[in-house]
Order: sequence, then C-alpha cells, then structure tokens
Amino acid sequence: MKPPPFDYFAADSIEAAVQALADAGGDGKIIAGGQSLMPMLNFRLLRPSVLIDINRIPDLAYVRDDGECIRIGPLTRHRTLETSSLVAEQLPVLHEAMGYVAHLAIRNRGTIGGSLSHADPAAELPMMSLLLDARLEIQSLSGRRTIDARDFFLGALTTDLDEGEMLVEVRLTKLRKGTGWAFEEVARRSGDFALASVGITLSHDDGKISNVRIGLMGVGETPMRATDAESLLAGQPFSETVVTAAVDSIRRTVEPNTDLHASSDYRRHLVGVLAEQALSKAWQRATQAAHD
Repeated sequence: MKPPPFDYFAADSIEAAVQALADAGGDGKIIAGGQSLMPMLNFRLLRPSVLIDINRIPDLAYVRDDGECIRIGPLTRHRTLETSSLVAEQLPVLHEAMGYVAHLAIRNRGTIGGSLSHADPAAELPMMSLLLDARLEIQSLSGRRTIDARDFFLGALTTDLDEGEMLVEVRLTKLRKGTGWAFEEVARRSGDFALASVGITLSHDDGKISNVRIGLMGVGETPMRATDAESLLAGQPFSETVVTAAVDSIRRTVEPNTDLHASSDYRRHLVGVLAEQALSKAWQRATQAAHD
C-alpha cells in the first residue's frame, strides 16, 4: 500500500519544526522514527499535508543524569533506552520493559517522543511514563509548558498535544535506593502488542509496603495507574490477603476491550494474574534490598 501525497520539510531546529506545524494549520505531522506513523499513512488512516522530519535537529537524542531525575530527549531510540547503563541502574523497571517493545528492527528506529505522542494504549513507553510519574516538556510557537504524564494521555491515540506543539523532553525521577520493581507482560507472540501488562515499584518499610505504584496497559483506552489498589497496599504488611484485595480492585477498575486477540473477560483475568506475579517479585526485590 502507498501513502497519500504529502509535502516534506526537514527541520534543523525545534523552532523551525514548531513553525512548520503552525504553518500547516493542524494538517502537519512530526516524523522521527516513523514506526507508527508510516503504517498509518500506508493504510490512509492519516492524510497530512506535510511531514516535518526532526531527525536533523541536533541534541534531541540523549539520556542524561540530572541529579534527582533522568532527562531523555525525544529522538532517543528505544534501543538506546534498552542498552543504557544509566537506565538499567536508575530505572531498572524501564530497562526491563524495553526488551518487550516490538522487534529489534523497530527498537532501532522507534523513538520515545514518537511512542508517547502516538499514545497507543498497548505500548510500553506510555505506561512506563505513567508508572514513573514522568514530566513531559512541550514546545510551541508561544513557548514551553510542562505536563504530568497522568494528564497527557486522553484516549486511544489521543494526547494533550495541541496541533502546533511538539514533545521536546521527558523527565523521569530516579527510583529510590532499595525500591523493588517488576514488569510482567503477555502477548500472543514475542514482539506483538501486549494483551495485558503490569509494572510495579514499591518499597519495604519496616515490613510494610510503601511508595507503591502500579501501572497497567492493554486493558483500557489509555495506560492506567491502579490508584485504588495502591491505596489498599500502602502501609500494609505484605500478605496473601492484601494482595488478593489489590488484585480484585484492579480487576474491578479495568475496562478492557474485546477484539480478535482476546475477550474483555480474558484480559481482565490476565491483568490480575500479572499483577499478583509482579507484586510478589517487586516485594522480593524490596525485601532483599532492605536486608542488604
């Protein structure tokens, strides 16, 4: 299949890119890795008048330690995140999740900015940004603004980005020393979109669960935080009873779709199984860290 006709503009600066978006009047699209955009063009699900290529803009691909947070440029490829020693050390749950992203050829080209802006509800990076309380920096002709990941994802393939805006940086707070973590995912085949995934971080505080965060994906129109389950777990000793209560809460909260790959009921059951496994692994890691 072939894409519809479009003009092409290679931006050499962020300012040039957002100017081109503004000039397009809502009919332009940013292209970086193109791993999501090009298939949509080929199926003619999108018909932009212009593609604005940002690959030539200098210094948009980086992973930097900025004290309390890790700063990531929007052109940073998935493979860079997967192989970064800084990510592995400071954000091990993200490091783990990156190995589940599609296939190596796609990870070599796909970018964090593209994945977050595309906002596929079954993609790992949107859920990771929610789990890790990401702060996203957005630029337009009128200047820059910062938005929390929890406010960024509005629906399937829909974000808070306005037509003339571009994601220019992602900031992730480092995990505290001793944080336990886990990532669990099930897909029909390796590299397929997930039927369901769960990411968890938590701490061991005098035998009780603290600082717990639970991210979910593949079970709603957007990635989700299981805030009710987090509240049930916080301040409690780790036990089968409290885990069961959290899992039941997660299953009540999610509203999965039925599609060709799985029914809503199956996804709801699956996310509970994955949450139970992830909670156990995260607690084991936190307990080990507390006794080291």
